[in-house]
Amino acid sequence: MAPYNSLDEFNIIAASLHDVFVMFGDAFSITQRRNTLEKVSSRCTAEGLSFLTKSLPKLGKAFDKALSGYAKLNSIEHRFDPMPNSKLPRFLGELFSLVLQPDGGLLPQPNIQAVGAIRQLCYLFYKYELPYSAEQENAVISQFIKTEDDLSTVQGTLESIRGALLNESSTYIRRRKISSESSTVEVAREAKILLSRVFSSFDPYNITPRHGPGAVATKQRLWEKFRWTNISANITKTYPLDAYFYASMDHFTDDLSSLEKIMELDLPARVVLVPKDSRGPRLISCEPVDYQWIQQGLGQAIVDWLEANPITKWNIHFTDQVPNQCGALLGSKTGRYATLDLKEASDRISLSLVRLLFPEHLLRCLESCRTSATELPNGDIQKLKKFAPMGSSLCFPVLATVVWAILTASAPDEDTRESILVYGDDVIVPTAFAEDAMKRLESFGLLVNRDKSCTSGLFRESCGTDAFKGVNVTPVRLRTVWSSTPSPEVYTSWISYANSLRRRQYYTTYERIAGALHHIYGRIPATDMCLTCPSLDDVPEDKRPVIQRTNHDLQKRQWKVRDITTPTLVKDMTGWSMLLRVFTEKLRPSGYPQRSGASSEFYNKERTLSVSQYTRRSTTKFTWKWKSAEKLNCTLCEHSKTCRMTGPCLFTPLRGWR
Repeated sequence: MAPYNSLDEFNIIAASLHDVFVMFGDAFSITQRRNTLEKVSSRCTAEGLSFLTKSLPKLGKAFDKALSGYAKLNSIEHRFDPMPNSKLPRFLGELFSLVLQPDGGLLPQPNIQAVGAIRQLCYLFYKYELPYSAEQENAVISQFIKTEDDLSTVQGTLESIRGALLNESSTYIRRRKISSESSTVEVAREAKILLSRVFSSFDPYNITPRHGPGAVATKQRLWEKFRWTNISANITKTYPLDAYFYASMDHFTDDLSSLEKIMELDLPARVVLVPKDSRGPRLISCEPVDYQWIQQGLGQAIVDWLEANPITKWNIHFTDQVPNQCGALLGSKTGRYATLDLKEASDRISLSLVRLLFPEHLLRCLESCRTSATELPNGDIQKLKKFAPMGSSLCFPVLATVVWAILTASAPDEDTRESILVYGDDVIVPTAFAEDAMKRLESFGLLVNRDKSCTSGLFRESCGTDAFKGVNVTPVRLRTVWSSTPSPEVYTSWISYANSLRRRQYYTTYERIAGALHHIYGRIPATDMCLTCPSLDDVPEDKRPVIQRTNHDLQKRQWKVRDITTPTLVKDMTGWSMLLRVFTEKLRPSGYPQRSGASSEFYNKERTLSVSQYTRRSTTKFTWKWKSAEKLNCTLCEHSKTCRMTGPCLFTPLRGWR
């Protein structure tokens, strides 16, 4: 099929349907193919994009529940006409019949390829970043406030448990066997002992503060963050001004004249709404710059400690999602492991829960750099009962630590404890322990998203990997909205989408996207040219770059190609501020999450830092560059020789897993 020069959402879904028709050959007659396309066209006309971004994803979620044995599929409940004498939808019924029985239950031998095709079509536009309405904004903010009210119901219980434990000599109590009938107090006691052991020799004062890359509540740009105008007295009680906010004592003494101008206000954080997907925005709380400075240092110290500590390094991960992805694949293959998903996880870790579980020497430091309130978009100040909202550098490590401690303390035996994997709010536990694990988490005020938790059947999802019977069935999800106006974001994103779809044998969809890209952007490099710029997998010779030269200095042939660059700003800082930035940012490379098996030299090499150049956030532009072929290394799985980009290996060694 010839590619279209123009592209819209209907063209994309129609091309994807054509690819599915080709994959399944005789499963679709010519009449059935025509009827399916007409049904999509009529519903897109009647419902607009909501058919692709809401109706189809709802059908996909119901299908996932059927795969996991959670509930049978009933198409009428999701506004899809059923087939005769069946609860399966008439839309794509030929595929659903290869996976599900007429009553909506799973077949004994389902077609895994059909599972992947159904999920690809249903979830293709699920993450589409459409503009959201004022109603969606208000709903997110209202839910944020409601969660605060919900924490009040468990706050009293947690405080009473903490009071009871403070009267005990918990350090000297031997571990007791935890059963499903054990009380919350007993589980809390064991979790507190665990964290006392983990952090027994951790020094929360041995940190390297730094500024984060994101926005702050006080709205300074990066080059302004190093000039202190306000430092909360709540912080300096624990982290003294001279030791943690200045490059040296010379810096401190030279800056004495400006010390009188530094205020000691305890400023609130600031709520902002950022794009998430077609369902609405995500709420982020920007921290004040002084709080962010200490949070970044303490948060990174906790992450490093947990990933190196022999008690936690096999079970808690922050920079590597592969263990959880492997766990999802293995769980879907054997049914031995279940995946749990926590709802509003960062907003439901209450301050009372942190006070209950963490040892006193660390708790004192955690509380000193915690904002106690946040400013809502309407200007209201919301007092926080949660420990830290999403946006705080301590949110993720504290969340993972609390979840691991509760589950490990609740585990009935050593095998279960060793099989727990935690990556933020993505949790993997043995299936036999799953129901008890969910009840334990909820008894401490957390909320398990049971619709996304997979505790039965052979479907699992964790850390972006969807697996069924040991096969990766993760769909390609479009996020960036297509635009016929040249845009660096659209260019890079849609090249990636096209390549991902082609690797899943959606060749017609690839051709349509590639054709539209060529129509707007002209010649585009191919991946087999090995150029370090956005490249398509399959480009005919007449669509490839033709301007080339021989670089005699490098003794290489080079092509002139379109690349993406981020504009930089040059802002000079005073000498001491410049030195402070060097000390805090050059000591440790950041922004490179390490994958298992990757070369340590890449992650540990010293990062080049220019103290006067800054990246303008969310701004990219096109540029033409001369590029030569480079050797593009790919991290290979040492067991299956399968590229990590196509999915993690089932045989990656994990302690206690089999």
